[in-house]
Amino acid sequence: MKYQNYRNHRRFVVGYHIVTFLIVLLFIVGSIRSLLKATDDNLYSASLLVLVGFILLLMFFYLRIFALKAQDRAIRAEEKLRYFILTGKTLSTTITTRQIIGLRFASDDEFVSLVEKAEKENLSESEIKRSIKNWKPDHYRV
Repeated sequence: MKYQNYRNHRRFVVGYHIVTFLIVLLFIVGSIRSLLKATDDNLYSASLLVLVGFILLLMFFYLRIFALKAQDRAIRAEEKLRYFILTGKTLSTTITTRQIIGLRFASDDEFVSLVEKAEKENLSESEIKRSIKNWKPDHYRV
């Protein structure tokens, strides 16, 4: 991606978001069908496959959530440091993590004024991103 902006900044990985999710869902559907047709001889192994399918589904979601939480913590620390470097003051505690995540795309020229505007008007992450004029790309997102 050469130029990043509000419309194209979200990261979508087909292999993860579509292929892996569909494979896990197909595995769950197939294992449930197998469980429904199971006899006494293979009931235990069929039920274990259903359990494994749901474990995989939970892992699919939690792997993404955990990575995003770690990224959010890093972004919060980076943007607090950037605010301190630009202003010599600490970032207000009323600014939420979601607002800080939206502010990370703002260039240094508009960052401080957007922080003040976000705090004063309680802007959402999306509203902050839409009001950025000079988009600072982030190509290292999870």
